[in-house]
Amino acid sequence: MLFSSWIFVAAFLPVVWLTFRFLQRRRMGEAALLWLIAASLFFYGWFKPVYVFILLVSIGFNFTLGTQLARQHLKKSKRKTYLVFGIAANLAALGYYKYAGLFFETLNAMGVEHGVPQILLPLAISFFTFQQIAYLVDAYRGETKEFNFRHYALFVTFFPQLIAGPIVHHKEMIPQFIEKLGKLTSRRMLAMGLTVFVIGLFKKLAIADYMGDIADPVFAAAALRQSLTVFEAWVGMVAYTLQIYFDFSGYSDMAVGLGALFGIRLPLNFFSPYKSGNIIEFWRRWHITLSRFLRDYLYIPLGGNRKGGARRYANLMVTMLLGGLWHGAGWTFMAWGGLHGFYLIVNHAWRKFSAIRLPHILAVALTFLSVALAWVFFRADSFATAGHILNCATGKYGIALLHTDNWMTAVLETLGFEVKQSATRLLRLNEKWYIFWLALLAVFFAPSTHELMRKNIALDITKVAEALKQPRFVWRASPSWAVVIGLMAAIAALLLMRVNAFIYFQF
Repeated sequence: MLFSSWIFVAAFLPVVWLTFRFLQRRRMGEAALLWLIAASLFFYGWFKPVYVFILLVSIGFNFTLGTQLARQHLKKSKRKTYLVFGIAANLAALGYYKYAGLFFETLNAMGVEHGVPQILLPLAISFFTFQQIAYLVDAYRGETKEFNFRHYALFVTFFPQLIAGPIVHHKEMIPQFIEKLGKLTSRRMLAMGLTVFVIGLFKKLAIADYMGDIADPVFAAAALRQSLTVFEAWVGMVAYTLQIYFDFSGYSDMAVGLGALFGIRLPLNFFSPYKSGNIIEFWRRWHITLSRFLRDYLYIPLGGNRKGGARRYANLMVTMLLGGLWHGAGWTFMAWGGLHGFYLIVNHAWRKFSAIRLPHILAVALTFLSVALAWVFFRADSFATAGHILNCATGKYGIALLHTDNWMTAVLETLGFEVKQSATRLLRLNEKWYIFWLALLAVFFAPSTHELMRKNIALDITKVAEALKQPRFVWRASPSWAVVIGLMAAIAALLLMRVNAFIYFQF
Protein backbone atom coordinates (compact mmCIF):
# COMPACT_ATOMS: atom_id res chain seq x y z
CA MET A 1 0.00 0.00 0.00
CA LEU A 2 1.69 3.16 -1.20
CA PHE A 3 1.10 6.61 0.30
CA SER A 4 0.46 7.75 -3.28
CA SER A 5 -2.36 5.29 -4.01
CA TRP A 6 -6.15 5.52 -3.90
CA ILE A 7 -6.46 2.64 -1.44
CA PHE A 8 -4.30 4.54 1.05
CA VAL A 9 -5.67 8.04 0.51
CA ALA A 10 -9.36 7.16 0.17
CA ALA A 11 -9.72 4.13 2.45
CA PHE A 12 -6.89 3.25 4.83
CA LEU A 13 -5.98 6.73 6.06
CA PRO A 14 -9.56 8.00 6.65
CA VAL A 15 -10.57 4.84 8.53
CA VAL A 16 -7.43 4.82 10.68
CA TRP A 17 -7.55 8.54 11.42
CA LEU A 18 -11.29 8.74 12.18
CA THR A 19 -11.08 5.78 14.57
CA PHE A 20 -7.99 7.28 16.21
CA ARG A 21 -9.75 10.64 16.55
CA PHE A 22 -12.78 8.97 18.11
CA LEU A 23 -10.55 7.28 20.71
CA GLN A 24 -8.69 10.54 21.39
CA ARG A 25 -11.93 12.43 22.00
CA ARG A 26 -12.81 9.93 24.69
CA ARG A 27 -9.34 10.21 26.25
CA MET A 28 -8.71 6.53 25.50
CA GLY A 29 -4.96 6.87 24.99
CA GLU A 30 -4.15 3.19 25.52
CA ALA A 31 -6.79 2.14 23.00
CA ALA A 32 -5.48 4.73 20.52
CA LEU A 33 -1.98 3.29 20.96
CA LEU A 34 -3.14 -0.27 20.32
CA TRP A 35 -5.21 0.89 17.34
CA LEU A 36 -2.17 2.52 15.73
CA ILE A 37 -0.08 -0.62 16.26
CA ALA A 38 -2.79 -2.77 14.66
CA ALA A 39 -3.22 -0.34 11.76
CA SER A 40 0.54 -0.17 11.21
CA LEU A 41 0.86 -3.96 11.12
CA PHE A 42 -2.04 -4.14 8.66
CA PHE A 43 -0.35 -1.48 6.52
CA TYR A 44 2.92 -3.42 6.56
CA GLY A 45 1.22 -6.75 5.86
CA TRP A 46 -0.66 -5.31 2.89
CA PHE A 47 2.48 -5.75 0.78
CA LYS A 48 3.01 -9.38 1.86
CA PRO A 49 1.43 -10.87 5.02
CA VAL A 50 4.55 -12.92 5.79
CA TYR A 51 6.40 -9.64 6.35
CA VAL A 52 4.41 -9.12 9.56
CA PHE A 53 5.77 -12.31 11.12
CA ILE A 54 9.37 -11.28 10.38
CA LEU A 55 8.76 -7.80 11.78
CA LEU A 56 7.15 -9.12 14.98
CA VAL A 57 10.01 -11.56 15.57
CA SER A 58 12.48 -8.69 15.17
CA ILE A 59 10.52 -6.48 17.58
CA GLY A 60 10.17 -9.21 20.21
CA PHE A 61 13.84 -10.18 20.00
CA ASN A 62 15.18 -6.63 20.25
CA PHE A 63 12.79 -5.51 22.98
CA THR A 64 13.68 -8.53 25.14
CA LEU A 65 17.39 -8.04 24.60
CA GLY A 66 17.15 -4.29 25.14
CA THR A 67 15.46 -4.88 28.49
CA GLN A 68 18.35 -7.10 29.56
CA LEU A 69 20.94 -4.60 28.35
CA ALA A 70 19.32 -1.81 30.35
CA ARG A 71 19.75 -3.68 33.64
CA GLN A 72 22.74 -1.84 35.00
CA HIS A 73 23.23 -4.28 37.90
CA LEU A 74 24.38 -6.95 35.45
CA LYS A 75 28.10 -7.29 34.92
CA LYS A 76 29.41 -5.07 32.16
CA SER A 77 31.04 -8.03 30.43
CA LYS A 78 27.72 -9.87 30.35
CA ARG A 79 25.87 -6.86 29.00
CA LYS A 80 28.56 -6.38 26.37
CA THR A 81 28.13 -10.00 25.31
CA TYR A 82 24.39 -9.39 24.98
CA LEU A 83 25.07 -6.27 22.89
CA VAL A 84 27.48 -7.99 20.51
CA PHE A 85 25.05 -10.87 20.13
CA GLY A 86 22.14 -8.52 19.45
CA ILE A 87 23.99 -6.46 16.84
CA ALA A 88 25.34 -9.61 15.19
CA ALA A 89 21.88 -11.19 15.07
CA ASN A 90 20.33 -8.09 13.50
CA LEU A 91 23.11 -7.77 10.94
CA ALA A 92 22.95 -11.50 10.19
CA ALA A 93 19.23 -11.24 9.45
CA LEU A 94 19.80 -8.16 7.29
CA GLY A 95 22.69 -9.87 5.51
CA TYR A 96 20.71 -13.03 4.83
CA TYR A 97 17.62 -11.35 3.46
CA LYS A 98 19.28 -8.47 1.61
CA TYR A 99 22.81 -9.49 0.65
CA ALA A 100 22.86 -13.27 0.18
CA GLY A 101 21.96 -12.85 -3.48
CA LEU A 102 24.81 -10.39 -4.04
CA PHE A 103 27.23 -12.73 -2.27
CA PHE A 104 26.41 -15.70 -4.50
CA GLU A 105 26.30 -13.57 -7.65
CA THR A 106 29.81 -12.34 -6.80
CA LEU A 107 31.00 -15.92 -6.26
CA ASN A 108 29.60 -16.90 -9.65
CA ALA A 109 31.35 -13.94 -11.27
CA MET A 110 34.61 -15.17 -9.73
CA GLY A 111 34.12 -18.61 -11.27
CA VAL A 112 32.71 -20.40 -8.22
CA GLU A 113 29.52 -21.96 -9.54
CA HIS A 114 26.65 -21.71 -7.10
CA GLY A 115 22.95 -21.18 -7.56
CA VAL A 116 21.61 -17.81 -6.47
CA PRO A 117 18.90 -18.36 -3.82
CA GLN A 118 15.57 -16.61 -4.29
CA ILE A 119 15.10 -14.97 -0.91
CA LEU A 120 12.10 -12.79 -0.10
CA LEU A 121 13.35 -9.36 0.97
CA PRO A 122 11.20 -8.02 3.84
CA LEU A 123 10.12 -4.49 3.11
CA ALA A 124 11.93 -1.78 5.11
CA ILE A 125 14.27 -4.27 6.81
CA SER A 126 17.18 -1.83 6.46
CA PHE A 127 15.22 0.87 8.27
CA PHE A 128 13.82 -1.08 11.21
CA THR A 129 17.11 -2.96 11.67
CA PHE A 130 19.13 0.25 12.06
CA GLN A 131 16.42 1.70 14.29
CA GLN A 132 16.61 -1.23 16.67
CA ILE A 133 20.41 -1.51 16.63
CA ALA A 134 20.48 2.09 17.86
CA TYR A 135 18.04 1.12 20.61
CA LEU A 136 20.25 -1.78 21.73
CA VAL A 137 23.37 0.39 21.82
CA ASP A 138 21.57 3.08 23.83
CA ALA A 139 20.17 0.45 26.20
CA TYR A 140 23.73 -0.77 26.81
CA ARG A 141 24.80 2.83 27.51
CA GLY A 142 21.97 3.24 30.01
CA GLU A 143 20.12 5.79 27.87
CA THR A 144 16.76 4.02 27.56
CA LYS A 145 14.07 4.53 30.16
CA GLU A 146 10.89 3.24 28.53
CA PHE A 147 10.40 -0.53 28.57
CA ASN A 148 6.67 -0.68 27.85
CA PHE A 149 6.36 -3.20 25.02
CA ARG A 150 3.38 -1.41 23.46
CA HIS A 151 5.26 1.87 23.19
CA TYR A 152 8.29 0.06 21.79
CA ALA A 153 6.16 -1.78 19.23
CA LEU A 154 4.65 1.49 17.99
CA PHE A 155 8.11 3.09 17.95
CA VAL A 156 9.19 0.46 15.40
CA THR A 157 5.94 0.00 13.44
CA PHE A 158 4.42 3.51 13.29
CA PHE A 159 3.26 3.41 9.67
CA PRO A 160 4.14 7.00 8.60
CA GLN A 161 7.85 6.18 9.02
CA LEU A 162 7.94 2.37 8.84
CA ILE A 163 8.63 1.77 5.15
CA ALA A 164 11.23 4.37 4.19
CA GLY A 165 12.09 6.37 7.26
CA PRO A 166 12.94 8.69 8.77
CA ILE A 167 15.09 6.43 10.95
CA VAL A 168 13.50 7.53 14.21
CA HIS A 169 15.12 7.42 17.64
CA HIS A 170 13.42 6.13 20.76
CA LYS A 171 14.24 9.35 22.65
CA GLU A 172 12.25 11.35 20.10
CA MET A 173 9.28 9.04 19.67
CA ILE A 174 8.38 7.15 22.85
CA PRO A 175 8.01 10.30 25.03
CA GLN A 176 5.62 11.69 22.39
CA PHE A 177 3.57 8.49 22.41
CA ILE A 178 3.28 8.69 26.19
CA GLU A 179 2.37 12.38 26.23
CA LYS A 180 0.27 12.95 23.11
CA LEU A 181 -1.73 9.88 22.14
CA GLY A 182 -4.22 10.43 24.94
CA LYS A 183 -4.71 14.11 24.09
CA LEU A 184 -6.74 15.58 21.27
CA THR A 185 -4.53 16.75 18.40
CA SER A 186 -5.02 20.49 17.81
CA ARG A 187 -6.81 21.74 14.71
CA ARG A 188 -3.74 23.73 13.71
CA MET A 189 -1.58 20.61 13.88
CA LEU A 190 -4.13 18.74 11.77
CA ALA A 191 -4.22 21.54 9.19
CA MET A 192 -0.43 21.61 9.01
CA GLY A 193 -0.25 17.84 8.70
CA LEU A 194 -2.79 17.71 5.89
CA THR A 195 -1.06 20.58 4.08
CA VAL A 196 2.37 18.95 4.23
CA PHE A 197 0.95 15.59 3.18
CA VAL A 198 -0.66 17.17 0.09
CA ILE A 199 2.56 19.03 -0.78
CA GLY A 200 4.48 15.76 -0.58
CA LEU A 201 1.89 13.92 -2.66
CA PHE A 202 2.09 16.66 -5.29
CA LYS A 203 5.90 16.48 -5.40
CA LYS A 204 5.79 12.73 -5.91
CA LEU A 205 3.04 12.53 -8.54
CA ALA A 206 3.36 15.82 -10.43
CA ILE A 207 7.16 16.16 -10.46
CA ALA A 208 9.15 13.06 -9.46
CA ASP A 209 7.22 10.58 -11.60
CA TYR A 210 7.47 12.85 -14.64
CA MET A 211 11.22 13.20 -14.15
CA GLY A 212 11.33 9.41 -14.16
CA ASP A 213 9.59 9.44 -17.54
CA ILE A 214 12.53 11.47 -18.87
CA ALA A 215 15.33 9.59 -17.09
CA ASP A 216 14.14 6.00 -17.58
CA PRO A 217 14.47 5.86 -21.40
CA VAL A 218 18.01 7.25 -21.19
CA PHE A 219 19.17 4.65 -18.66
CA ALA A 220 17.33 1.90 -20.56
CA ALA A 221 19.10 2.89 -23.79
CA ALA A 222 22.44 3.00 -21.97
CA ALA A 223 21.84 -0.52 -20.64
CA LEU A 224 21.50 -1.65 -24.28
CA ARG A 225 24.64 0.35 -25.22
CA GLN A 226 22.69 2.50 -27.63
CA SER A 227 24.28 5.69 -28.84
CA LEU A 228 23.21 8.72 -26.82
CA THR A 229 23.73 12.34 -27.69
CA VAL A 230 25.65 14.41 -25.17
CA PHE A 231 22.43 16.31 -24.59
CA GLU A 232 20.43 13.13 -23.95
CA ALA A 233 23.03 11.78 -21.53
CA TRP A 234 23.16 14.99 -19.53
CA VAL A 235 19.40 15.46 -19.46
CA GLY A 236 18.99 11.84 -18.33
CA MET A 237 21.48 12.38 -15.51
CA VAL A 238 19.90 15.63 -14.34
CA ALA A 239 16.36 14.24 -14.70
CA TYR A 240 17.20 11.35 -12.37
CA THR A 241 18.89 13.80 -10.00
CA LEU A 242 15.59 15.70 -9.89
CA GLN A 243 13.49 12.52 -9.75
CA ILE A 244 15.17 11.14 -6.64
CA TYR A 245 15.14 14.60 -5.05
CA PHE A 246 11.40 15.13 -5.41
CA ASP A 247 10.63 11.46 -4.78
CA PHE A 248 12.44 11.46 -1.44
CA SER A 249 11.41 15.01 -0.58
CA GLY A 250 7.80 14.11 -1.36
CA TYR A 251 7.93 10.95 0.72
CA SER A 252 9.58 12.81 3.62
CA ASP A 253 6.86 15.48 3.53
CA MET A 254 4.12 12.85 3.43
CA ALA A 255 5.64 10.98 6.37
CA VAL A 256 5.93 14.17 8.44
CA GLY A 257 2.40 15.21 7.48
CA LEU A 258 0.96 11.82 8.42
CA GLY A 259 2.74 11.94 11.76
CA ALA A 260 1.25 15.37 12.45
CA LEU A 261 -2.27 14.08 11.74
CA PHE A 262 -1.79 11.79 14.74
CA GLY A 263 -0.19 14.50 16.86
CA ILE A 264 3.36 13.19 16.42
CA ARG A 265 6.31 15.25 15.17
CA LEU A 266 8.69 13.11 13.15
CA PRO A 267 12.31 14.22 12.71
CA LEU A 268 13.22 16.40 9.76
CA ASN A 269 14.83 14.15 7.15
CA PHE A 270 15.21 16.38 4.11
CA PHE A 271 16.12 20.06 3.90
CA SER A 272 16.87 21.45 0.42
CA PRO A 273 20.12 19.47 -0.01
CA TYR A 274 20.83 20.73 -3.54
CA LYS A 275 21.26 24.24 -2.14
CA SER A 276 24.36 22.98 -0.31
CA GLY A 277 27.66 24.75 -0.96
CA ASN A 278 29.72 21.62 -0.27
CA ILE A 279 29.30 17.89 0.20
CA ILE A 280 29.60 18.09 4.00
CA GLU A 281 26.58 20.39 4.04
CA PHE A 282 24.81 18.11 1.56
CA TRP A 283 24.95 15.21 4.00
CA ARG A 284 23.60 17.45 6.77
CA ARG A 285 20.54 18.07 4.58
CA TRP A 286 20.01 14.76 2.69
CA HIS A 287 18.54 11.79 4.57
CA ILE A 288 19.37 13.54 7.83
CA THR A 289 18.40 10.63 10.09
CA LEU A 290 20.57 8.15 8.16
CA SER A 291 23.50 10.57 8.38
CA ARG A 292 22.92 10.82 12.12
CA PHE A 293 22.86 7.04 12.52
CA LEU A 294 26.03 6.55 10.47
CA ARG A 295 27.77 9.28 12.46
CA ASP A 296 26.69 8.18 15.94
CA TYR A 297 26.78 4.40 15.55
CA LEU A 298 29.52 3.85 12.97
CA TYR A 299 31.79 6.82 12.26
CA ILE A 300 32.32 7.90 15.89
CA PRO A 301 32.78 4.32 17.23
CA LEU A 302 35.40 3.80 14.49
CA GLY A 303 37.30 6.72 15.97
CA GLY A 304 35.75 9.64 14.14
CA ASN A 305 38.24 12.48 13.83
CA ARG A 306 39.98 11.76 17.14
CA LYS A 307 42.90 9.69 15.82
CA GLY A 308 44.53 11.89 13.23
CA GLY A 309 43.83 12.94 9.67
CA ALA A 310 44.60 9.66 7.92
CA ARG A 311 42.41 7.67 10.30
CA ARG A 312 39.64 10.24 9.93
CA TYR A 313 39.66 9.90 6.15
CA ALA A 314 39.68 6.11 6.39
CA ASN A 315 36.71 6.25 8.78
CA LEU A 316 34.84 8.52 6.38
CA MET A 317 35.42 6.16 3.48
CA VAL A 318 34.38 3.05 5.44
CA THR A 319 31.26 4.83 6.69
CA MET A 320 30.18 5.95 3.23
CA LEU A 321 30.96 2.60 1.58
CA LEU A 322 28.75 0.86 4.13
CA GLY A 323 26.16 3.62 3.75
CA GLY A 324 26.12 2.89 0.03
CA LEU A 325 25.75 -0.83 0.63
CA TRP A 326 22.90 -0.13 3.06
CA HIS A 327 20.97 1.40 0.17
CA GLY A 328 21.13 -1.66 -2.03
CA ALA A 329 22.67 -5.07 -2.59
CA GLY A 330 24.87 -4.10 -5.51
CA TRP A 331 28.40 -2.96 -6.17
CA THR A 332 27.12 0.14 -7.94
CA PHE A 333 25.62 1.29 -4.63
CA MET A 334 29.02 0.85 -2.99
CA ALA A 335 30.56 2.86 -5.81
CA TRP A 336 28.03 5.62 -5.10
CA GLY A 337 28.96 5.51 -1.42
CA GLY A 338 32.67 5.44 -2.27
CA LEU A 339 32.31 8.52 -4.47
CA HIS A 340 30.63 10.38 -1.62
CA GLY A 341 33.36 9.18 0.73
CA PHE A 342 35.94 10.59 -1.69
CA TYR A 343 34.01 13.86 -1.94
CA LEU A 344 33.93 14.18 1.87
CA ILE A 345 37.65 13.49 2.15
CA VAL A 346 38.43 16.14 -0.47
CA ASN A 347 36.06 18.59 1.24
CA HIS A 348 37.65 18.11 4.67
CA ALA A 349 41.18 18.25 3.23
CA TRP A 350 40.34 21.41 1.29
CA ARG A 351 39.06 23.09 4.44
CA LYS A 352 42.23 22.12 6.29
CA PHE A 353 44.91 22.86 3.71
CA SER A 354 43.47 25.57 1.44
CA ALA A 355 42.37 29.09 2.20
CA ILE A 356 40.64 29.40 -1.18
CA ARG A 357 36.86 29.60 -0.99
CA LEU A 358 34.70 29.48 -4.10
CA PRO A 359 31.92 32.00 -4.63
CA HIS A 360 28.72 30.52 -3.24
CA ILE A 361 26.99 30.12 -6.59
CA LEU A 362 29.97 28.21 -8.01
CA ALA A 363 30.22 26.08 -4.87
CA VAL A 364 26.53 25.13 -5.13
CA ALA A 365 26.90 24.33 -8.85
CA LEU A 366 30.00 22.18 -8.26
CA THR A 367 28.29 20.30 -5.42
CA PHE A 368 25.19 19.71 -7.54
CA LEU A 369 27.23 18.37 -10.48
CA SER A 370 29.25 16.10 -8.17
CA VAL A 371 26.07 14.69 -6.64
CA ALA A 372 24.50 14.23 -10.10
CA LEU A 373 27.58 12.30 -11.25
CA ALA A 374 27.33 9.96 -8.27
CA TRP A 375 23.60 9.39 -8.86
CA VAL A 376 24.48 7.75 -12.20
CA PHE A 377 26.00 4.80 -10.31
CA PHE A 378 23.06 4.76 -7.90
CA ARG A 379 20.55 4.49 -10.77
CA ALA A 380 22.46 2.33 -13.27
CA ASP A 381 21.95 -1.44 -13.24
CA SER A 382 25.68 -2.08 -13.78
CA PHE A 383 29.05 -0.37 -14.01
CA ALA A 384 28.91 -0.84 -17.77
CA THR A 385 25.66 1.12 -17.98
CA ALA A 386 26.98 3.88 -15.74
CA GLY A 387 30.20 4.05 -17.74
CA HIS A 388 28.29 4.23 -21.02
CA ILE A 389 26.21 7.19 -19.84
CA LEU A 390 29.26 9.04 -18.54
CA ASN A 391 31.21 8.33 -21.72
CA CYS A 392 28.31 9.57 -23.85
CA ALA A 393 28.05 12.67 -21.64
CA THR A 394 31.73 13.50 -22.23
CA GLY A 395 31.73 12.64 -25.92
CA LYS A 396 34.26 9.79 -25.58
CA TYR A 397 32.47 7.70 -28.21
CA GLY A 398 32.05 10.71 -30.40
CA ILE A 399 29.22 13.14 -30.21
CA ALA A 400 25.95 11.89 -31.62
CA LEU A 401 23.71 14.60 -33.01
CA LEU A 402 20.18 14.38 -34.31
CA HIS A 403 21.30 16.37 -37.36
CA THR A 404 24.87 16.46 -38.67
CA ASP A 405 24.47 18.89 -41.57
CA ASN A 406 24.97 22.07 -39.59
CA TRP A 407 27.63 24.42 -38.24
CA MET A 408 27.90 22.57 -34.91
CA THR A 409 29.28 19.51 -36.67
CA ALA A 410 32.08 21.57 -38.21
CA VAL A 411 32.95 23.18 -34.87
CA LEU A 412 33.05 19.86 -33.00
CA GLU A 413 35.15 18.18 -35.67
CA THR A 414 37.57 21.10 -35.54
CA LEU A 415 37.88 20.51 -31.78
CA GLY A 416 38.78 16.87 -32.43
CA PHE A 417 35.46 15.17 -31.67
CA GLU A 418 34.01 12.45 -33.86
CA VAL A 419 30.51 13.46 -34.90
CA LYS A 420 27.91 10.89 -35.92
CA GLN A 421 24.20 10.65 -36.58
CA SER A 422 22.14 9.70 -33.53
CA ALA A 423 20.11 6.52 -33.92
CA THR A 424 17.66 7.51 -31.18
CA ARG A 425 15.38 10.36 -30.30
CA LEU A 426 14.70 9.69 -26.64
CA LEU A 427 13.80 13.18 -25.54
CA ARG A 428 10.79 14.89 -27.08
CA LEU A 429 9.68 18.43 -26.37
CA ASN A 430 6.37 18.22 -24.52
CA GLU A 431 4.83 19.25 -21.22
CA LYS A 432 7.47 17.29 -19.30
CA TRP A 433 10.07 19.84 -20.39
CA TYR A 434 8.22 22.63 -18.64
CA ILE A 435 8.11 20.48 -15.52
CA PHE A 436 11.84 19.72 -15.91
CA TRP A 437 12.86 23.37 -15.95
CA LEU A 438 10.39 24.42 -13.26
CA ALA A 439 11.64 21.58 -11.04
CA LEU A 440 15.24 22.66 -11.59
CA LEU A 441 14.39 26.23 -10.60
CA ALA A 442 12.41 25.07 -7.56
CA VAL A 443 15.35 23.02 -6.30
CA PHE A 444 17.54 26.11 -6.00
CA PHE A 445 15.13 28.95 -5.32
CA ALA A 446 11.94 27.67 -3.67
CA PRO A 447 11.71 27.47 0.14
CA SER A 448 11.60 24.02 1.67
CA THR A 449 8.39 22.64 3.14
CA HIS A 450 9.93 22.95 6.61
CA GLU A 451 10.49 26.67 6.01
CA LEU A 452 6.99 27.11 4.59
CA MET A 453 5.58 25.68 7.81
CA ARG A 454 7.69 28.08 9.91
CA LYS A 455 9.85 25.19 11.15
CA ASN A 456 6.98 23.92 13.33
CA ILE A 457 6.04 20.69 11.60
CA ALA A 458 9.10 18.46 12.15
CA LEU A 459 11.79 17.94 14.78
CA ASP A 460 14.98 19.66 13.63
CA ILE A 461 17.22 17.08 15.31
CA THR A 462 20.51 18.41 13.91
CA LYS A 463 19.52 22.11 14.01
CA VAL A 464 20.19 22.36 10.28
CA ALA A 465 17.42 24.94 9.80
CA GLU A 466 17.90 26.81 13.05
CA ALA A 467 20.24 29.54 11.79
CA LEU A 468 18.28 30.32 8.61
CA LYS A 469 16.08 33.38 8.40
CA GLN A 470 12.36 32.83 8.12
CA PRO A 471 11.26 33.25 4.47
CA ARG A 472 8.61 35.84 3.67
CA PHE A 473 6.52 33.27 1.85
CA VAL A 474 5.10 31.05 4.61
CA TRP A 475 1.99 28.95 5.14
CA ARG A 476 -0.97 30.34 7.03
CA ALA A 477 -4.39 28.90 7.80
CA SER A 478 -6.07 31.21 5.30
CA PRO A 479 -8.52 30.96 2.37
CA SER A 480 -5.79 31.73 -0.18
CA TRP A 481 -3.60 28.90 1.08
CA ALA A 482 -6.63 26.61 1.17
CA VAL A 483 -7.16 27.29 -2.55
CA VAL A 484 -3.49 26.60 -3.37
CA ILE A 485 -3.41 23.34 -1.41
CA GLY A 486 -6.81 22.38 -2.82
CA LEU A 487 -5.50 22.80 -6.39
CA MET A 488 -2.42 20.72 -5.58
CA ALA A 489 -4.66 18.03 -4.07
CA ALA A 490 -6.89 18.05 -7.17
CA ILE A 491 -3.91 17.66 -9.52
CA ALA A 492 -2.50 14.88 -7.35
CA ALA A 493 -5.89 13.12 -7.32
CA LEU A 494 -5.95 13.11 -11.12
CA LEU A 495 -2.50 11.50 -11.13
CA LEU A 496 -3.16 8.84 -8.48
CA MET A 497 -3.76 6.20 -11.13
CA ARG A 498 -0.04 6.30 -11.92
CA VAL A 499 1.17 3.82 -9.32
CA ASN A 500 4.94 4.23 -8.98
CA ALA A 501 6.63 3.14 -5.77
CA PHE A 502 8.90 5.54 -3.93
CA ILE A 503 12.56 4.94 -4.79
CA TYR A 504 13.51 4.48 -1.13
CA PHE A 505 10.87 1.77 -0.66
CA GLN A 506 13.31 -0.73 -2.19
CA PHE A 507 15.83 -0.16 0.60
